[in-house]
Amino acid sequence: MQDVAGHVYPWQRALWQNLTQRFANIGHGLLFYGKPGSGKEAFTQQFVAWVLCQARQADMACGQCRSCQWLNANTHPNYIYVSTDEENKKQNPQIKIEKIRDLLPFVQQTGEGWRVIVIQPAEALNLAASNALLKTLEEPGEQVLIILLAQHYLKLPATIRSRLQHFALDRIAPEQAQDYLHTHLPQAGQSQYNLLMNLANHMPIQAVELAQAEWLGRRAEFLTDWLKLVSQKNMPMHLANKWNKALSFADFAQMFEYLLADLIAYKLVQPIKNIDLDFNTLATHYSLDYLFEIYQALQQSKQLLKQNVQSNLIIDQLFIQLMHV
Repeated sequence: MQDVAGHVYPWQRALWQNLTQRFANIGHGLLFYGKPGSGKEAFTQQFVAWVLCQARQADMACGQCRSCQWLNANTHPNYIYVSTDEENKKQNPQIKIEKIRDLLPFVQQTGEGWRVIVIQPAEALNLAASNALLKTLEEPGEQVLIILLAQHYLKLPATIRSRLQHFALDRIAPEQAQDYLHTHLPQAGQSQYNLLMNLANHMPIQAVELAQAEWLGRRAEFLTDWLKLVSQKNMPMHLANKWNKALSFADFAQMFEYLLADLIAYKLVQPIKNIDLDFNTLATHYSLDYLFEIYQALQQSKQLLKQNVQSNLIIDQLFIQLMHV
């Protein structure tokens, strides 16, 4: 839990006013959903703090009362955060039934003030956990608020969705996004704004984060090397070694996935995200089927990395595949 005395983002203010003004009548089950970079986590943190605050103001929690101090220290007795276990976060992220059953004493207890449960990501609830949560949603205790956070809320069972009030956190007007970028990236030009917003699925928070990415300024260089590799059919190990040293595997994979997706989009005559790059010549060297094979290999390589396969071996193999002999 971050500092509880923060502010909501400009595109969230109308929703904030709606929730805080109607708080007594909004029900006990809420679903906040939106794309990555929409600020839904920060909004949830501020709202939880406001609900629990002992001296709340209209626009924020006070940040000073005992409740706010507990929340900042992650020791609040009336707040529970439920997520996937660390050990299964990478392999098969699930929220299992035991975690939902463990909530029952918390939900049923009586005492002073509100009790809040946040479940994230809600899509990770397995079937048994969803069924257990359903019973809790149908028979909540007094002054209990259950908030589910989701990226793909339609993945939740319809029975769960029907018992929650839905609120989209990624409805951002172009002017609001533009203002946010101007404030946080004052030196960037309009073409840079457009590129970043494309890459960030039009989520300004993520766009600002991408602006700091080391790989962003090396995309054209990589595309040149990629074209050289597939046209000349030599030196895959040399180029693999270069890029293995140039970027971390996470950065390289993110850059490559964006470029590969655009190459596929170009072949399908669809809009591309990297609007400052030319994919025309590179596209002539690959069929769509082969590009999808590369994409599948990339996803498999991410799994191999989680199994402690060395990243340089993964990149070596990828460059051999890109050579397309």
